[in-house]
Amino acid sequence: MSGPSISEQKVRYTKLDRYYQQFLNDEDRARFIQQVSESYTMETLEYLARLGRCLTRRAAVLAVGFLGDFEQNETMGRGLVDSDRAVRMLADHNIRQIWLRQGTGGQRVLISRLEWLNSVSQYDQVVAEATELIRCDDRLGEAWNQRAIAFCNQRDYQLAIDDCRTTLAINPFHFPAAIGMGHCCLQLDDPVSALDCFRSAFTINPDLENLRGQICHLEQILEGR
Repeated sequence: MSGPSISEQKVRYTKLDRYYQQFLNDEDRARFIQQVSESYTMETLEYLARLGRCLTRRAAVLAVGFLGDFEQNETMGRGLVDSDRAVRMLADHNIRQIWLRQGTGGQRVLISRLEWLNSVSQYDQVVAEATELIRCDDRLGEAWNQRAIAFCNQRDYQLAIDDCRTTLAINPFHFPAAIGMGHCCLQLDDPVSALDCFRSAFTINPDLENLRGQICHLEQILEGR
């Protein structure tokens, strides 16, 4: 199937921009989703998120965040380093939602449950349920990440680091896993590895201002050795 003509692309760009501006005014998420889904394929939205003009990229990243799943992870990851700060902020928020949408419907429910269990400090339960989920499908990056969070809170830092590494191998845009691994390295008195982890996270998401301070602090400490 051939792509849209130049004139059709101009109309679509204008429509997406208008939908986005309307959403900013009324915050009617359901209408925005309906309008976009009726007018655009996911492939087109991903294209616009990469190559559209500034306002269009914002609209496309927001739409992909609402409508996409883990297959759109790379598009969101690229948004983290976009030249426009608003695009980067939208990508930062929405990529976290994308990570929870990996796998089958049942697996997504279980991953959301792991996130909730960690939020209420049920770390033993997280480890047990995440381990079972990983046994069934070891490609679910967020299952590894949630287990890493639980291990870290149980002070099993090396196990947490191992799971963070696996998370990043599956999902190279998972900057929280890189940050978590860095903090675990600090707990194991390994500031050199921690600095590498923090730098990696900052490369993935350069708007992590708090991390910038930690990187500078560690650099000063290591330079003084």
